[in-house]
Amino acid sequence: MPLDQNRTEATQEDRNEVQVFHSACPHDCPSTCALEVERLDPQTIGRVRGASQNTYTSGVICAKVARYAERVHHPDRLTKPLRRIGAKGIGREAFEEISWDEALDVVAANLIRAAEAHGPETVWPYYYAGTMGLVQRDGINRLRNVMGYSRQHSTFCNTLADAGWMAGAGSKKGVDPREMAESDLIVIWGCNPVSTQVNVMTHAARARKNRGAKLVVVDPYVTETAKQADIHLMPHPGTDGALACAVMHVLFRDGHADRDYLEKYTAGYAELERHLVSRSPEWAEAITGIPAGEIEAFATLYGQTKRSYLRLGFGFTRSRNGAVQMFSASCLPAVTGAWQYPGGGALYSNAGIYEIDKTLIEGSDAVDSRTRVLDQSRIGPILTGDKRDLGDGPPITALFIQNTNPVNVAPDLGKVRAGFLRDDLFVCVHEQFLTETAQMADIVLPATTFLEHDDIYVAGGHTHLQVTRAVIAPVGEARSNHWVLGELAKRLGAMHPAFEMSAWDLMDATLKRSGYADAQTIWEGHWEDRVEAFDDAHFLNGFGHSDARFHFMPDWSQIGGNHAGMPTLPDHYDVIDAREDEHPFRLVTAPSRNYLNTSFTETATSRKREGRPEAQIHPEVCTQMGLEAGDEVRIGNQQGSVVVHVRPTAGLRRSTVIVESVWPNSAFVEGIGINLLVSAEAGQPNGGAVFHDTAVWLKQA
Repeated sequence: MPLDQNRTEATQEDRNEVQVFHSACPHDCPSTCALEVERLDPQTIGRVRGASQNTYTSGVICAKVARYAERVHHPDRLTKPLRRIGAKGIGREAFEEISWDEALDVVAANLIRAAEAHGPETVWPYYYAGTMGLVQRDGINRLRNVMGYSRQHSTFCNTLADAGWMAGAGSKKGVDPREMAESDLIVIWGCNPVSTQVNVMTHAARARKNRGAKLVVVDPYVTETAKQADIHLMPHPGTDGALACAVMHVLFRDGHADRDYLEKYTAGYAELERHLVSRSPEWAEAITGIPAGEIEAFATLYGQTKRSYLRLGFGFTRSRNGAVQMFSASCLPAVTGAWQYPGGGALYSNAGIYEIDKTLIEGSDAVDSRTRVLDQSRIGPILTGDKRDLGDGPPITALFIQNTNPVNVAPDLGKVRAGFLRDDLFVCVHEQFLTETAQMADIVLPATTFLEHDDIYVAGGHTHLQVTRAVIAPVGEARSNHWVLGELAKRLGAMHPAFEMSAWDLMDATLKRSGYADAQTIWEGHWEDRVEAFDDAHFLNGFGHSDARFHFMPDWSQIGGNHAGMPTLPDHYDVIDAREDEHPFRLVTAPSRNYLNTSFTETATSRKREGRPEAQIHPEVCTQMGLEAGDEVRIGNQQGSVVVHVRPTAGLRRSTVIVESVWPNSAFVEGIGINLLVSAEAGQPNGGAVFHDTAVWLKQA
């Protein structure tokens, strides 16, 4: 449908005919904010604001999206297809401009050639969350499935968190985040919403103002969110499970467990109570570093507050024991029965409420279950020939990449870089900027931003499904993911009805198959609120397991095959990359405020506000090492070492080092980023990147 049809929702604001259009933020954030975007002319946007009528976004968005015009109209946007004529990884001078037809012909010819030589599994379409739109993000799977290319296990973000939540609750949903306004206690565990999900703070602030609610933050350093908290509990990284167990110990010991609720809604609580007898605050202090008195005080506050809202994030799950950590923390509202009360219970993600049938989008009707599945977080070992990943199948000799930047964001960057430098590997990258991954490509295709194409968005952090249209025409010769996939399908002989459909028609058909109104109807209303009834959202009609109960004794084998040794009850699962004499510090690569993964690292304002990569190190450690602010320090382990500048920081444990990221590799002193140190080992039981599970040493650079 033509762009101008979006004008029906526009309003003229001034004599320059600035118009305002509805849209939705596509980036990898649970908020998926509803937006109002100024269009200055058919090619140009102005300011971006949060949609005031959306009761979750409530007019509030993060600063980096508010200045999105800086990104859309950046002079370094890719606007024409490129072919590499120079060395890999050296920048724009290594490429020449070519036509779209020529570029797509080259890509198709190389994919065909690779498949003829090694079989279709030698080709790996690779993607992630550069856009969260269902059509533009997930359509790559349709090409994969129709052609028989290697499948992808997507594990960068939430695989470990999903496993832990599902182990107990059995369904990926929770309490409407707007209910925080009705809470008397809000616990933000393992996330930093001031930087990464600002809307959470909007609803928490209402509860604090109107109800005098207390705010508790659990995080291994003093984040911007922790600075606003009434109580900050600061565990050693990878020890949150011990904290959760000690809190539950106090709940049972001091009579704060709701035994009527436990009897009616849970399974295994008697075994849990016996198990927790030895998990005292003193036991947890030795593991977490949190004084036993602080654990006691928090447990008492939590136990005495019926309307307690637990907002669980991803951060504390990105560890080898991450699934167990999430599971252990998620048990708290089941012990107190907080789920029964308005403003009580928990939310990790509401992604399970939408029930979208993505058969057309992903071509799941064409899947061959015998085709191997490769773990995206292990792209380094995969590209360097690790047989644990490749099995008896062929090497990967062709990559088609959309929506992600693995040469920057993937674990074990040394192997990732070595893999991309292979002479026998063909790489096509469809991207908005010449990222470090794009610089390794043979063909680079210019991609649209979310303001230049149509799509559907769901959210984990709220309950709205949103339908959006392009606000402006594509910049230069940029083309959408959906268009590129259709053009490649023609050249590859890939047959599926969705390749013949426009993005809008595919959206419309998908929504109707899923029991929704048509796309036009939802678009005209901007969104559809899928909030569940109170009893459903609070699991009072039963949890997601077949027995409708919360499980304190999960069957990990039902969640993933790598479950050996996992505890049968909540616990501290001691499989983390532990500190020892050679590696006495634990490294956390937490998100920075002005970047979102590697999005926004190219914009001048974000770069200026972040400054440079820095290691936050406790001042006493700095004194012992003779380090001052601005000095260079080398951080390393068995995988290599990285040099960054020092920022003495009192708000963390002496043994914890924080390097907020994700910075481009080129921003580091020696041109290699912090993920060089992160292991590509998969977390249990179903994989998952362990970005915050790294033991390191420090030396003066």
